[in-house]
Amino acid sequence: MPVRIEVTPQDLMASRFAISPLIETMHAQWRLSGRLPAGPLDAWVARHHATYERLARRHPVLRAGAAVSGNMGAGNVDFIAPPPTAVDVAFADELAAVRATPLAQAHAEIERALAQRPPVAGWVRDLLLGPEVVELFAAAYEALWTEILAGDWPRFHAVLQRDVAHRAGRLAAYGWEAALADLSPRVRWRSGGHIEVRMLSGLDRSARPGGRGLLFVPSVFVAAIATYLDEPWPYALLYPARGLAAAPPRPDAGLSLLIGRSRARILAELAEPATTTQLAALLGQSVGTTGGHIAALRRTGLITGTRVGRGVLYTRTPLGDALING
Repeated sequence: MPVRIEVTPQDLMASRFAISPLIETMHAQWRLSGRLPAGPLDAWVARHHATYERLARRHPVLRAGAAVSGNMGAGNVDFIAPPPTAVDVAFADELAAVRATPLAQAHAEIERALAQRPPVAGWVRDLLLGPEVVELFAAAYEALWTEILAGDWPRFHAVLQRDVAHRAGRLAAYGWEAALADLSPRVRWRSGGHIEVRMLSGLDRSARPGGRGLLFVPSVFVAAIATYLDEPWPYALLYPARGLAAAPPRPDAGLSLLIGRSRARILAELAEPATTTQLAALLGQSVGTTGGHIAALRRTGLITGTRVGRGVLYTRTPLGDALING
């Protein structure tokens, strides 16, 4: 049965997007541990698997946490992944919020989650209900971030930023149906003013944001839609970001010979608008080097730039489209 989220014009105006490096660290751990299939991130998972195994031995809470995190439908805690507050919230700020969790709150959430799950091993229960559980989770995620995620974050962040720009623009310009069109095969806009989400867990309920809007959270590591409809979260949809960039677009070999591999890659990436900083992250180049390629592509009429706030968003021109499409 579906989840029905009944929205109003006021919810449209109040809806917002957020990116959470801490939540992405948690989701990355599910991939690295094998709880989720590697999928399009198989090369990334293979590259970091040995490092993750060392971290899991050093931080047993990473394995114990499977009892109260990432479970379908029920049996999850909230304190290890508080709701993000902005598009560019810092990992350190989110981690500080985790560390500020009162121990009594953490234990209450864990007890509630464990009650909805099959019995766990004694060592798992003792660790999760021990006096240091909040710091154990914080230290484990900090190690995952520092030793695995941080180096690849600029590229992942660029993917997430582009998804937010695309979807927020469609929501503002065309409304709910356009914004949700490619969010997930399980999400549909229904005439009459509600969003229908078919959950794998079979959850059946209705929710009304009541003018507070929805929080949209894209992820490069999840493959299925998730809803958050209970405190402390605002009503939220977590969804797979468009274009995981695990396999960057490959321009035609002849085009690379003609204008150079980096410039051809920029043209290929600009199937969706992007800034210089985002393109530099996606290509693994310095901002200065990427800026030089962008300047050359602009001078030859293959791309154009539009100022948005303090940045410039680049897109292909019809000439650029014709060139990249052969």
